[in-house]
Amino acid sequence: MGMLWFEKPAEKWEQALPIGNGRLGAMVSGGGKKETLQLNQDSIWYGGHVDRINPDALGHLEEVRGLILAGKIPEAERLLRYTFSGTPRGERLYQPLGTVEFNYYGMGDEQTDYRRELDLEKGIVTEVFETSGRKIRKEYLASYPHGVIVVHMEAERGTISLDALLRRAKFYDHTGKLDACTIYMDGTLGVGGVAFLTALRAEALGGKVSVLGEHLVVEGAAELTLYLSCETSYYEKDWKQAVKKALDKAQGDGYKYVKEKHMEDYQQLFGRVTLELEGNENHIPIDRRMEEGKEKGFDGGFAALYFQYGRYLLISSSRPGSLPANLQGIWNEEMAPPWDSKFTININTEMNYWPAEMCSLPECHLPLFTHLLRMWDKGREVAKRMYGCRGFVAHHNTDLWGDCAPQDIYIPATYWVMGGAWLCTHIWTHYVYTGDEAFLRTMYPLLKDAVLFFHDYLIEVDGRLATCPSVSPENTYILPSGVRGCVCAGSSMDNQILRDLFEGYLKASQVLGIQEEQVDGTKDILDRLPGTKVGRFGQIMEWMEDYEEAQPGHRHISQLYALHPSHQITVDKTPDLAEAAARTLERRLTHGGGHTGWSCAWIVNLYGRLGDGEKALENLQKLWSQSTFSNLMDTHPRGKGHTFQIDGNFGATAAIAELLVQSDEDRVLLLPALPKKWSKGRLEGLTICGGGSLGLEWADGELVSCHIRAQLPLETTFVYGKGKRSVELKAGEELCLNRSDFE
Repeated sequence: MGMLWFEKPAEKWEQALPIGNGRLGAMVSGGGKKETLQLNQDSIWYGGHVDRINPDALGHLEEVRGLILAGKIPEAERLLRYTFSGTPRGERLYQPLGTVEFNYYGMGDEQTDYRRELDLEKGIVTEVFETSGRKIRKEYLASYPHGVIVVHMEAERGTISLDALLRRAKFYDHTGKLDACTIYMDGTLGVGGVAFLTALRAEALGGKVSVLGEHLVVEGAAELTLYLSCETSYYEKDWKQAVKKALDKAQGDGYKYVKEKHMEDYQQLFGRVTLELEGNENHIPIDRRMEEGKEKGFDGGFAALYFQYGRYLLISSSRPGSLPANLQGIWNEEMAPPWDSKFTININTEMNYWPAEMCSLPECHLPLFTHLLRMWDKGREVAKRMYGCRGFVAHHNTDLWGDCAPQDIYIPATYWVMGGAWLCTHIWTHYVYTGDEAFLRTMYPLLKDAVLFFHDYLIEVDGRLATCPSVSPENTYILPSGVRGCVCAGSSMDNQILRDLFEGYLKASQVLGIQEEQVDGTKDILDRLPGTKVGRFGQIMEWMEDYEEAQPGHRHISQLYALHPSHQITVDKTPDLAEAAARTLERRLTHGGGHTGWSCAWIVNLYGRLGDGEKALENLQKLWSQSTFSNLMDTHPRGKGHTFQIDGNFGATAAIAELLVQSDEDRVLLLPALPKKWSKGRLEGLTICGGGSLGLEWADGELVSCHIRAQLPLETTFVYGKGKRSVELKAGEELCLNRSDFE
């Protein structure tokens, strides 16, 4: 279990295997004669921060609102294009760090007994093969404790000779010799942008190491260790010295110790959760396994592997001290990537963190909160200067610098003020799982500001309070006149996010013992928000009016936020709305929905919340068949092809967990949407709300046992089928429940 492997080097980027330590990542393609190691560092973004707030926004806000409320949507959208778009329209973009290009000498043209594998339990990629009478073994890892990427090579019955070159397509200034065994590349990424230094050092056992021009040359080594470091001015005042210190430390400790500390650190996170489902045990390469799955269906063993791969990717792309995982985690090969590989916060970034708490990786959630704090001051400026409001606001994208102004000129998405609000709902979620009161106190002022913005921004519409202008990401409606529109007042998703935001703020105030005028005002606003309504097709309405949709199979399913990730709609507490949610999904899928990886992953989560394991698995199978590369990375349609986008991986990892366990602040559902195909299995270490972890075992589709460990004082109700069992445990206590306890 826990292994992805290929029987040949990667022929394209989508067949490479990822490694990462949060900040620093690489895609490992392997190769016997030539090899390219593609590199990323999470702060390599082109350009510095620019104040993009449109100076004409505030002066035209009331006019825009008047046009929307009068039903003059084209006129409102035209004015928004001019006065509410950012100036310039775009934020900064994420770019690759570059590549290391290896040329090997004395290797044969053919490699036999080839294997390139990613061991999820160790966090190490290994490549082995035989060529010209020698056996070559390479190991690749990205160490969080040492902050470096390491490649270790060994030759059995021979030696290794190679040259290595650091390259970048553009925007770098110098390459050459840093010292007798180290080459470097440096540059500055645009006006006011990040400055960086990347260095590669060789340490050989036997043989000779030299630097000639910009090449690192190794001749006749029995063993070779390469240490790669990159630091930037974003993180370090003296980034050049920081690179040297990291290389000196790693080389001084040696590869054996670096590897040992890497595995110790990585396994402390990865080893918290195990999942066993019946199926294939990695006896065939992953690309062939994918092809067989598309033909015959994917078994439970593949689901377990995919689940753990998502956890691996989160550990590798989001660690304390790094930036949050972006649209591609950290793994991006293009200088101008799709959607700039930014943080898209009208679902994609939020989806990246759906598995963090439940899959026992709360530390990996922390970079999101650190970045929210970076956004805070800029979001307050946007609130004040664009809308004349107090508090904090962000739209549907942000970047390295925490930019909060509108992104692009794309009517269905740009003029949406809920991005920061949605991110702030994660604050309460993290607290509910961890009970970390110090964290809650740190984040509370930002949470308060996110709420305060809507105290000022909401307007009265038909006796209710609503956002205006807004959109329902990223959909388009059709007015009775036939006119198409996007901007609106009070989309369903806005109201649902606001409920979670306000309730989280009120609960946080109570936990922290804070009494303030804003608390009472928030309660009043909460009572005046529009409720979730059912439309003429029996579906959850997406807008305040029951408009016809221009794209009924749209990839976004924004009106079902209340079902997932929120818990506002549940099968037992709101059965009518749950039935309408099921109808909404049916309509989306009938019209071609779920055609992107992340959208399909969301659909799996939604069916999980509806307790429909069969439809959930059907859509998982669709995601794996249509939206997954052979290296298990998620895909997104782009032109005539597909591109990598990591949110589908994370969303589907969360969904697999949700089919087995669902929890909120009141209860825990055991096996709520177990597919028949997963009739036997074992799960250990999943985290539940309130501060506890679970071990589950089931057979013949029925619960065998549930082992509960309270990490904090835990008071909740466990639900299995129609049975309920109230549990109250002290921190550190354990309890085992069997099927008979629910009869």
